[in-house]
Amino acid sequence: MKDRRIREVVSISWSRFFCFTIFIVFSCVLFTGFTFSSFRLFGETFRPVLISSWRNSAMEAISDDLDASPSIEIRETVIFPDQFVIFLYYPSSLSLFTKDDLHCSYFHPNSTQPQLKLPPVGINIQNPNHQIIRCPVSSTGVITSLSLKSKGQLPRMPPPHSWDFLVYEAVLDRDNTTIVFVKGLNLRPDRLADSSRYECVYGWDFEKPRLLLTSEVISAAQEIVSCKTPLSVLSSLNKSIKVSVKVKRRGILHSVARLDYRLVSDSGDQKKYEMCVCTMVRNQARFMREWVMYHARIGVQRWFIYDNNSEDAIDEEIESLERSGYRITRHVWPWIKTQEAGFAHCALRARESCEWVGFFDVDEFLHFPSGISLQNVLRNQTVGFDQVGEVRILCHSFGPSGLKKVPSQGVSVGYTCRLASPERHKSIVRPETLNSSLINVVHHFHLREGVDYINVDKALMVINHYKYQVWEVFKEKFQRRVATYVVDWMSEQNEGSRDRVPGLGTRALEPANWSSSFCEVTDTGLRRHVLKMFANRRTNRLQWQEDDA
Repeated sequence: MKDRRIREVVSISWSRFFCFTIFIVFSCVLFTGFTFSSFRLFGETFRPVLISSWRNSAMEAISDDLDASPSIEIRETVIFPDQFVIFLYYPSSLSLFTKDDLHCSYFHPNSTQPQLKLPPVGINIQNPNHQIIRCPVSSTGVITSLSLKSKGQLPRMPPPHSWDFLVYEAVLDRDNTTIVFVKGLNLRPDRLADSSRYECVYGWDFEKPRLLLTSEVISAAQEIVSCKTPLSVLSSLNKSIKVSVKVKRRGILHSVARLDYRLVSDSGDQKKYEMCVCTMVRNQARFMREWVMYHARIGVQRWFIYDNNSEDAIDEEIESLERSGYRITRHVWPWIKTQEAGFAHCALRARESCEWVGFFDVDEFLHFPSGISLQNVLRNQTVGFDQVGEVRILCHSFGPSGLKKVPSQGVSVGYTCRLASPERHKSIVRPETLNSSLINVVHHFHLREGVDYINVDKALMVINHYKYQVWEVFKEKFQRRVATYVVDWMSEQNEGSRDRVPGLGTRALEPANWSSSFCEVTDTGLRRHVLKMFANRRTNRLQWQEDDA
């Protein structure tokens, strides 16, 4: 009897051991299945991949002399048609480089000595911890790097991304949607694309990923893709995570876009400004002061300046205007031919604090022939129309007006002769009413369903567009355009575009009659208004001239 009880105990123990073993084996198999295959959790798709320990492509140190500061990183490099762009990250404790610190160095393959050294074209501070260094583009097959003037050669750059196919910006919208800015999808302008062809991808290294998250695309239009943000991304708030777009049957695009969790806002629930302006500029510093001061006087309260690779002193000019009390900020936007995308980005930034936002260029001035104020136009035109989201304003294009040199009193006083008929119109919009796709072409956004636009009578409000200025300004302006759908004026493409000059062709030669061209109607209305508002009665100098003195 005793032996029987012993056998029963042993049998039960072995049975328990066997069941425990089966449980462990089943758990391991289940875990392995989840680990090495795709699975979905809370609507997110996870595709873990087993790889060796991954090292960020960003360098741990810029040079042997800087090994004590391993946090300095060369995060990305992008090659544009005429510039090589390097994105640096700095810890807050270190000083940023200046042009005097660096050379752009060019190496032949397998060579340790630079064949050529050139100064950087420009250095911009993207935010307090990020710096963009722009070098002249090198010839094919030559490797571009940076060297310290005082400390020798820096390590070579990581391989550059091509600008032709690149995800370049990503922001988290207030509804937790990820807004992704993409170059190279080649979607048709002014219309939505088939969003099922794309997915958003989140991770750290899309070439050798540890873990990728994919999410559904809500809309795709022009250069903007909107996606549902994965819950784990929202919960982690990891600012180093990158975002890309997967084109089905083509693969994942290269990306330099890290998810920006904050679009700068000036206020809380209540909008702080009734009227704001967004613009994109390149080398327009000398015109900025007149443009800002004039529009401040007529009712603009806030300016968002997107700097598209300026090489003049625009940062100093904007800082000077800020010190004078103007609410103006500069946002470095290095991406070429992306004006519409930049305006969409700006609309998101301005939405929280601005009731109305105008999208104008620095050579465009609002003018009120009837003497009515900007605020009264906006209120009177939209009173009783809650679903008005856009006010459209006709543009008069002014010519050189007989001048051969830049007018000393400014464009609004110097140019007084224009074409008789308006060439196009620009817009002031309520950012709250924009279509979620953020489609916009030539400064016009698509509006939400049920929201409409109105046209303002030119007797009330018009835009003086000083488009065809003296030759030195015109040539510089059109040498390299910022608009997405307008090529350089010397290219033979889009010769029928309104942004081309009738009869100019594609050669960088000043026509003999340039100074008298585009002059059909004498229009001194804004000139008289400006002289009355801004002229010093004692010196006859205008306010922007006084400040420059």
